[in-house]
Amino acid sequence: MGSWAEFVLRHRRWVVVFWLCVLVAGGLAAGKTSNRLTVDFSLPGQPGTKATEQIVAAVHNGGNTTPMLATVTMPPGQTITGHEKEVARAFDAVQRGVPNLRVVDEANTGDRAFRTADDRTAYAMVFYPFPQTFSEQLPTEPIRAAVTGAAPAGATVGVTGMDALAVGSDTGGPGVLAETLLGAAGALLVLLFVFASALALLPLAVAAVSILATFLMLFPLTYLTDVSFIVQFLVALVGLGVAIDYSLLFVTRWREERDHGRENHEAVVAAMETAGHAVLFSGITVAIGLLALVVLPVPFMRSIGYGGALIPVASVAVTLSLTPAILGGIGPRVDWPKIRHESSASPGWTRWARLVVRHRVAAVVAATVVLGLLVAAFFGIKIGAASSDSLAQSGPAVTALHRLERGGVSTGALTPIEVLADSNQAQAVADRLGQVDGIEAALVSTGASSSADGRTVVVLIPDAETVNSKSVAVVRRVTDAADQTPGVIGVAGLGTAQVDFLHAVYGNFPLMLTIIALLTFVLLVRAFRSLLLPFKAVVLNLVSLTAVYGAMVLFWQNGYGSDALFGIPETGAVTFWVPLMVFAFLFGLSMDYEVFILSRIREEYDAGRSNDEAVIEGIGRTGRLVTSAALILFLAFAALASGPGTDLKVMATALGFGILLDATVVRSLLVPSLVSLLGRWNWYLPDWVARLLRIEPSRSHAEEPEPDLAAER
Repeated sequence: MGSWAEFVLRHRRWVVVFWLCVLVAGGLAAGKTSNRLTVDFSLPGQPGTKATEQIVAAVHNGGNTTPMLATVTMPPGQTITGHEKEVARAFDAVQRGVPNLRVVDEANTGDRAFRTADDRTAYAMVFYPFPQTFSEQLPTEPIRAAVTGAAPAGATVGVTGMDALAVGSDTGGPGVLAETLLGAAGALLVLLFVFASALALLPLAVAAVSILATFLMLFPLTYLTDVSFIVQFLVALVGLGVAIDYSLLFVTRWREERDHGRENHEAVVAAMETAGHAVLFSGITVAIGLLALVVLPVPFMRSIGYGGALIPVASVAVTLSLTPAILGGIGPRVDWPKIRHESSASPGWTRWARLVVRHRVAAVVAATVVLGLLVAAFFGIKIGAASSDSLAQSGPAVTALHRLERGGVSTGALTPIEVLADSNQAQAVADRLGQVDGIEAALVSTGASSSADGRTVVVLIPDAETVNSKSVAVVRRVTDAADQTPGVIGVAGLGTAQVDFLHAVYGNFPLMLTIIALLTFVLLVRAFRSLLLPFKAVVLNLVSLTAVYGAMVLFWQNGYGSDALFGIPETGAVTFWVPLMVFAFLFGLSMDYEVFILSRIREEYDAGRSNDEAVIEGIGRTGRLVTSAALILFLAFAALASGPGTDLKVMATALGFGILLDATVVRSLLVPSLVSLLGRWNWYLPDWVARLLRIEPSRSHAEEPEPDLAAER
């Protein structure tokens, strides 16, 4: 690392010019990259995906979308009865006026299930093609306009559905750029507190270059494979947090070396050899956590894996080149006015570390109780999708849904099951599957849009929306019955997608977990020259993540806080892809702090301090850094939580809470107390392991505890 620092310092002008070119190119590529990102949640090889592909091939819609429900409510004193033809014409106007839609209603099925008990409201299911890009608009307004133009005089028209509710009254949130600027503003305030000088702008500059460099690297990737639209949010906001964290660590160490009397050149080299080493290993760990998603047989999760892995790659590259180049040139002049000094460890954090070491058993017990309560909540988790009543609280879609619910229409109409069958056996299939427990209605449409090439889509309405791992039982019963029913080609719908996802993804989760844990353990053994510290780090990360899942269950699934903070009632389930995203990012991000803290403790121990003295000095030196870095990431995720959609809010709040939990309860309380308890065992590393990994052997040394610590014992 020292040689690399010397190289950067010798060519610092060229390094700055290079990254300026990347900044400009990335700015030009960012918009084009976002436009090429896709919205695809398919599961190749799974039964539901195969059926979806066949339905889309036949009728060009539905399969992997939940339908819109178009409603017509007659004015007071009038009923649907007597106005059937006018209502039928209104719904037929959608079929005729909006391309690639399929309408299923009372007129083409003969089933009165499409009207409310009071006979004032009728509805139609409108199936539409799955959006291919994030910017593609839902057909909500075209459907509303078509029905309104042909509806009976005085009738009220509404459009609802799971996707319409997910949009709700939110017109799209502040957008990626605005969210990034919000996160950057919060980060600047934290950095001004940390540095108390103009140097606070440097990490933000590094973050800007890192984010645009990531978009630039992502652009050619979009031509090689589909990349999920979720990646743009993660690049912008996680990239902001990670890049600032790494730059913050590097600059803080540079200031410390300067305050110890080193010349600027020497301080940059020393910072590279210490903080730079920690940044490199931390970046590799974050990248591994994301790349592990590639083992999952799900294209959109894989794309998040290799797309997201570019974030730490870019952050590490910029931090370890642009940061030392700037510091080596104008660093001392930018560090003005220099109010805060780094010549000694933080007095507050030193006192805290000393307190934890003195009462380490009590600290371990307290932290374990907090984590244990959250872990216990995790066992009540339900995997699925947000319930309809949690997606939006206001807006026309909510009004239309409430009107149907008051009329006795089941929310199962929001998540119908689509069964592709041979046309000559479609009615027999409907009669058989309509008898499955939990199915309220089985519908065969005579409309031309529901049949093609000798195949017809049969629509089953469950008696409740199928949105989580508990409520999809009816889907499994339908699938089992369909396997024994002649004429059935396949079963699709939101429920089948969840069943397939649980099987394909969570069935492979142990493999992903094992790969991440093993690779991380080996990397940390090299970083810490210890067997016990890496093992503890991996275990604590897994416990911390489980606690975060427990918090998600309490806050979102059970609604203890979501209504108060976001005005969103309990979701009833955690969206099936969110836990994987939280795992992939938090496992690596929280390991950042472990690397920052333990690298400094290892350094102090190697310098001759006792185990407890090394813990106290290490926390004293890194405590403010870790909490500031965590606060910056938290603000970035808080900005992400302001974006549209409940699912995005669930993920953002989970990441934000996970970062704070990890930086406080785990890294500031549990880690120092455990390292103190384990004593010399922390530094045990067999010589043969050191030789195998080509690292310096680890030797524990004789030590005398500090007098005041000894007295406490």
